[in-house]
Amino acid sequence: MPEATPQRRWRAACPNCGAPVEFASRASASAVCGFCRSTLLRERGDSGETLSQIGQSAEVFEDYSPLQIGSTGQWMGSGFAVVGRLQMQGSEGHWNEWHLLFDGGGDPPKVAWLSEDNGSFVLSLEVPLQEAAPDPARLQPGLPLNLAGQRWSVAAVTPTRIAAAQGELPRPPQLRESFPVVELRNERDEVASLEWSSPGAPSFSIGRAVPLAELRLQNLRVAATGESVSEASIQGRSFACPSCGAPLAPKLAQTKSLACGQCGAVVDVPAPEARALGFTDQPPGAEPLIPLGRTGQLSVDPSRPAQPWQVVGYQERCDLPDDAEDEQTFWREYLLFNQMEGFAFLVDTQEGWSLVKPLTGAPSTGPGGVARWAGTSFKPRWEQPYRAKVTHVLGEFYWPVRLDQEALVTDYVSGDGRQLLSREATRDEVTWSHGRVLPAEEVRRAFSLPPQAAPTLQRDASAFSKSGTSFFTVVVVSLLILLVLVLVMRALSRDSCQSYKDSFGEFSNEYQQCRSSLARPSGSGYGGSWGGYSSGGGGHK
Repeated sequence: MPEATPQRRWRAACPNCGAPVEFASRASASAVCGFCRSTLLRERGDSGETLSQIGQSAEVFEDYSPLQIGSTGQWMGSGFAVVGRLQMQGSEGHWNEWHLLFDGGGDPPKVAWLSEDNGSFVLSLEVPLQEAAPDPARLQPGLPLNLAGQRWSVAAVTPTRIAAAQGELPRPPQLRESFPVVELRNERDEVASLEWSSPGAPSFSIGRAVPLAELRLQNLRVAATGESVSEASIQGRSFACPSCGAPLAPKLAQTKSLACGQCGAVVDVPAPEARALGFTDQPPGAEPLIPLGRTGQLSVDPSRPAQPWQVVGYQERCDLPDDAEDEQTFWREYLLFNQMEGFAFLVDTQEGWSLVKPLTGAPSTGPGGVARWAGTSFKPRWEQPYRAKVTHVLGEFYWPVRLDQEALVTDYVSGDGRQLLSREATRDEVTWSHGRVLPAEEVRRAFSLPPQAAPTLQRDASAFSKSGTSFFTVVVVSLLILLVLVLVMRALSRDSCQSYKDSFGEFSNEYQQCRSSLARPSGSGYGGSWGGYSSGGGGHK
């Protein structure tokens, strides 16, 4: 493999403070002085290259990202260095877009970004848009869009601004001015972004999710303890709960919301220029079957080895039946975190356990509502989408979680019942998740739960499987039903809802609903979600 041609560096003095400013890429048209934070424009004229001050950048908000300017890595056989950063601010939080410089540069040099997207990292390249860009005011989440020779699905349209900037950038940042960002996704697991951050045509980039381990990153930020920032507890990032005054200290760099362990309030983590914290009180919920902080060995993809996933958050959700006579269905979602893989959801419903991960792309849908993803067809699990809302939260979350936060959910299941898809839609965003069914025993072993916990974890996962039963199965099921009836008759003398209390806890929604519905006939509701979330905001979070 031939050696990459080193790029020509150019250095000049900052016109404001005189500090040296160095450009490593000839594609960089702007830089932010590391000493006085002046926004500088690089211009080429007859007398050579000059720097002029065009503005002032705010100080970068300390978000404890493991990346920093000067970090290096490899992608698709080429080395790169992190040379700049944009710190973006939307209505639902902030995120980073890191400007990458690849070895050799190319002609013209390619503009690349490493950005945050739904708890994962996306590496994308800017590409020329050979056609007129769509009007962002006409786009809505969920609509199809043909662009750059591909069919996309609009995932989000988000008003955004650049809160701060660092290092070298391909364009001068338009600080403090809001502009639209449109996120697009397709069935090839790609995400595209249209950003109107500069006057004229928008920049257009296409990328896909990348595990940080595959980028072979070096020179990451290091905490005072010597540990990697992504491994260490976030030191010094603490603040008082606005409800009870108890100290709150997020443990993850990506945390946008967390629940106060003292009073239960749901609190937003401070963002750049935040003057106040929002919070919401919540009623008591069930005790999680898997404790917060517990780490388990699980594999999202059965073809890959199991990896450690830590429980960092827990939320309870329910459906909102259109018919008041229908009973609600409740389920629980454990937010899992892996340093190199990002986030996943372990979902506990009355029908079984599942492990799902947010997708970068978006499955295609066809006649009959059938969805296709990675060569597999998925049928809708229910006749109609259902509304779901959040009722209780614990721990930390990488999006601004809200009690009573609602989403329209569509669940899908593969023909063999082993794979699952979920689509969650709000007014501002559409997200997809994909995963698989997990046996309860696999969950117990993964998180080293005691054997006596097995009956509590057990759920009926038969609804995921193919139809078709043998005579022997019918006989066995009939006998089991008779046995259950006998046990129920015996249990009536103590508590008809004892089974719900034993499985889900005294404060669980299932137990409380059972107690309140003893005097009325029960209806039938939708099943639980496969997992995922509705963030209510744009992508790149």
